[in-house]
Amino acid sequence: MTDASLAADINATCRLHGTFTLRSGKVSDTYFDKYLFEAQPELLERVASRMVELLPEGTELLGGLEMGGIPIATMVSAKTGIPAIFIRKKAKEYGTAKLAEGPDFNGKRVTLIEDVITSGGAVRDAVNELRPAGAIVETVICAIDRSPEPGESLRDVDLEIRSVLTRADLDAAEG
Repeated sequence: MTDASLAADINATCRLHGTFTLRSGKVSDTYFDKYLFEAQPELLERVASRMVELLPEGTELLGGLEMGGIPIATMVSAKTGIPAIFIRKKAKEYGTAKLAEGPDFNGKRVTLIEDVITSGGAVRDAVNELRPAGAIVETVICAIDRSPEPGESLRDVDLEIRSVLTRADLDAAEG
């Protein structure tokens, strides 16, 4: 069920109009600057609360994707007591050379946490690194699914997308 007041508040805080090139290379006339809601404790808490409701049963670890998924995963972890790992875009090349910081994820059910999904590129990259390293990754929860067909952009890696809000929810809230 969509939270219309949350959609309206996210719109008011984060929706920018102009010409924006997305990670996928596509150009959009609308951009959701998710850092604007992530930097607002009250909005971040509301998004995290909705994510808690969407968590699949059996989640053992939350996987916050660099960079926008990390503050959300931290808040969801604090609300649920489920430990978090923080997933880099690329394994660091020094020190421990880890892709994911935090507890060991081998053999664990990891629910990924992301801010905005359009084409799913960053999530797909993470899944393609985590699964061979032993993580059981079946679900990603995002604050905003702005893909053309919500829930569909990661079918190729057999990943379920659960979203707090979709582009349609935000468009409806904009009026």
